[in-house]
Amino acid sequence: VAQAAPLPDNGATLDLVVQRGDTLDRLFRRNGLSLADLAAIIRLPDVGGSLKLLKPGDHLEIAHRDSEVLKLEREIDESEILSIARQGAAFEAVRLQRQIDVRTTGAHGVIHNSLFEAGVEAGMSDKIIMDMAGIFQWDIDFIQDVRVGDEFTVIYQELWRDGVKLRNGNIVAAEFTNQGKTYRAARYHDDYFTPNGRSVRKAFIRAPVDFTRISSNFNPNRRHPVLNKIRAHRGVDYAAPIGTPVHASGDGKIIFRGVNGGFGNAVVIQHGGNITTLYGHLSRFGKPRVGSRVKQGDIIGYVGMTGLATGPHLHYEYRVNGVHRNPRTVPLPPADPVPAQYQDDFRSSTATLWRQLDLYDRSTATTAAN
Repeated sequence: VAQAAPLPDNGATLDLVVQRGDTLDRLFRRNGLSLADLAAIIRLPDVGGSLKLLKPGDHLEIAHRDSEVLKLEREIDESEILSIARQGAAFEAVRLQRQIDVRTTGAHGVIHNSLFEAGVEAGMSDKIIMDMAGIFQWDIDFIQDVRVGDEFTVIYQELWRDGVKLRNGNIVAAEFTNQGKTYRAARYHDDYFTPNGRSVRKAFIRAPVDFTRISSNFNPNRRHPVLNKIRAHRGVDYAAPIGTPVHASGDGKIIFRGVNGGFGNAVVIQHGGNITTLYGHLSRFGKPRVGSRVKQGDIIGYVGMTGLATGPHLHYEYRVNGVHRNPRTVPLPPADPVPAQYQDDFRSSTATLWRQLDLYDRSTATTAAN
């Protein structure tokens, strides 16, 4: 591992915090440092890119003797420091690696009011709570389906350096019991799988928009709010503010993008398995055009109230062989499982994670009983 050059005894040190609009040139001029030294430093191989892009809040530590730069250090990321030191009339740069310790911790919560309140009470950060919801979003509607008494357990990583916690890392295993049904997932090759090796992902997401409420459910006998007559409502209306991004619910190809009668601005996507999805009342479209391939989660438009709409919402339809199905209850095709050649490795890699969940569940149950 490269070692930083020692600071001469007669040098002084500046600890500079980058402010908005600061550049290296401005920082050097403001502190009376040699611009010739700056030019020599920037010319060093593989150094310029790491120094030129400064963001507010970044730190630079510069040792100097009067205007002469003796040493400059900048943190590249959590595990690496760029250290540049004077060697005679020139400069030499090294990259110093810092040890990052990965620790595993866990949390368990029971919902009494809301998922967020339960997560905070369990000591979880907002990001870990959101990450957990993201893992189970294909099986659980966290806006509509969560109930008092639901509980969860999360095993996740923490990143530490020199005895100081830097941040939380990834969730490595999680369990959520929703209305008596338990779902489990463990991390393997940057994705999450159930104990039998099936991806927690589905080929489609239930709700392709972050909504505030469901303003109208799938209902073949609904009275239309504008036309005031019985007209089947063959989709789900998700109320959300105008401009909220609308995402493709699954991989596919856009086969329609334009004005579609009462749906106003609409997009239709053709998916595999002869499935199509429709997204109506958009205020405007996303970048993908007709014929474009889209991936699940790509932005295809934005919530609006074009066409026959009484308020801003997304009208979403799911059709199989041209027949409308309830998007909230239709069985969704699974995503690809762990490939057969990796099944043995998956089982051995995740065995400890399932045991950790089991032990955590038992320990919290014992604590609750006492």
